[in-house]
Amino acid sequence: MDSFKDVLVAAQSYCKEQMAEPTYNLYIDGLEPVSFEDSRSITLSVRNDFLCKIITDRYLNLLKDAFKSVLGFDVEITLVVPSTPPHEVVLSQEYDANPQSPQGNYEFTFENFIKGSSNQFAFAAAQAVAANPSGAYNPLFIYGGSGLGKTHLLTAIQIEIKRNHPDFVIMYVTCEQFTNELITAIRNGSTENFRMKYRAADLLLVDDIQFIAGKESTQEEFFHTFNTLHDAHKQIVMASDRPAKEIKSLEDRLRTRFEWGLTADIQPPDFETRVAIVKRKAELLHLDLPEDVAEFIANHLKNNIRQLEGAVKKLNAYYMLEGTQPVVSVAQNAIKDILNETQPIPVTIDKIISEVSRTYNVSPSDIRGSKRNAAVSSARRVAIYILRDITGMSMEDIGREFSGRDHSTIVYSLKTMERDMQEDQHLKETVDDIIKNIRS
Repeated sequence: MDSFKDVLVAAQSYCKEQMAEPTYNLYIDGLEPVSFEDSRSITLSVRNDFLCKIITDRYLNLLKDAFKSVLGFDVEITLVVPSTPPHEVVLSQEYDANPQSPQGNYEFTFENFIKGSSNQFAFAAAQAVAANPSGAYNPLFIYGGSGLGKTHLLTAIQIEIKRNHPDFVIMYVTCEQFTNELITAIRNGSTENFRMKYRAADLLLVDDIQFIAGKESTQEEFFHTFNTLHDAHKQIVMASDRPAKEIKSLEDRLRTRFEWGLTADIQPPDFETRVAIVKRKAELLHLDLPEDVAEFIANHLKNNIRQLEGAVKKLNAYYMLEGTQPVVSVAQNAIKDILNETQPIPVTIDKIISEVSRTYNVSPSDIRGSKRNAAVSSARRVAIYILRDITGMSMEDIGREFSGRDHSTIVYSLKTMERDMQEDQHLKETVDDIIKNIRS
C-alpha cells in the first residue's frame, strides 16, 4: 500500500465487517491517521475524549486485529485527541456522569418494587429487559397514570443493567429534557454533539415520552436516534402516561416503532397491593406501623402510590419530630394533608406558554411579543386558545399577557383557531395533546 492512510482505510474496512453499521459510523469511521513510526507504533486521532475512552475500552483489540490483518504483524495503537473545543469538553463530562434517574429516600430497585395484579406484567417485562438488554423486548414501552411506578421500573432497569454491565453507557432523560437540549443545540449550532451524546448510548431510558406530542423537530431527531440505537441492537425503554396509539399528534412512523417491541401497562394497585406498599414503605423508614393503620391508609388512597408513600412519610415525621404514635386518628390527619397537598395545582400561564414554545420551537418571549412571522403567529394563536380553554380568563386579561393586545384581536384569534381546528385534524390533535401534557 502506498500510504498510512491506505492502511487505515483497509483496517477500517476490516472493522466494518465485524460491527453494526451505526456503531462503526460512530466510533471507527471518524478515525484519522497521525503517525506510523518504527513500523510497529500507530497513532490515530479521535474527535473527542469520550469517543477516545469508548474506543480504548471496547474496540482497541479489534483495531489491533484489523491492522494485523492488513500489515501481517502486531502493532501498538495510541489514540490522541486534538485540542478540544469547550462544548465538546462539557459533552464528555456529561457522558462520564452517566445520568441517573430520579431517586427517593431509598433505591428504586426491583427488590423494592411491590408486585400485584395491576403491575405484574410490566414488572416481569422490565426484569426481562434488565437481564437481557436488547435481547428480550426492544423497545419496552411502559404506560400508566401518574404515580403508579413507571419511573421506579425505569430506574430499576438502569440499576440492574449498570450492576451487570458497568461499561455500558446509560442515558436517562425525560422527554422535556431531551426537547430542551435539542432546542439549545439548534440555537448553538451543536446538533452533531447532541446526536453523538444520545446515539452513543447502550441503554436509553426516556420518561414521559408523551411530551413528544406535536413537537416536529423533537420527533424528527428522536426518530433517527431511535433507528440508530435499534439498528445497533441497543436497548430502548420508554414510559408514558398513555399508550402510543393515544398520543394523537405522534407521527405514525414513531408510533409504529414504539409498538415494535412490547407494550406493558400499569393500573392502579388493588387493596392488597396498596397495603403491601404502605407496609414496605414503613419498613424502609423503620416505622412500626399497626395493621389497622396500614389498611386505613390503603382504603382511603387508591389511585396513586406516591400518595400512599407520602402518608407513611407524614406519619414518620409526626413520630420523629413530635413522638406521636402512628394510630388511625393520626393517619386521618395525614391523609387529609396529603390530599390537600396533591390536588392539581392551577396551571400557570407560564407553563402553558412554555409547552407551546417547546412544541413549535418558538421562544416564549416571541409568543408574548409583537413578531408576526408565520411560525410565531401560529404558536401565539395556539397559546391564546389553550389559555382561554384551560383558565377561562377574560379576553382583556389574555390580551394583557400578549403585549397588550386588545379584545377584538383575541376574539379574532380564537375564532381563527376554532375554524382551523375544524379543518385541520392534525392541528386539533396537536392542541389536544398539548392540553393533556399541561394538565398531566
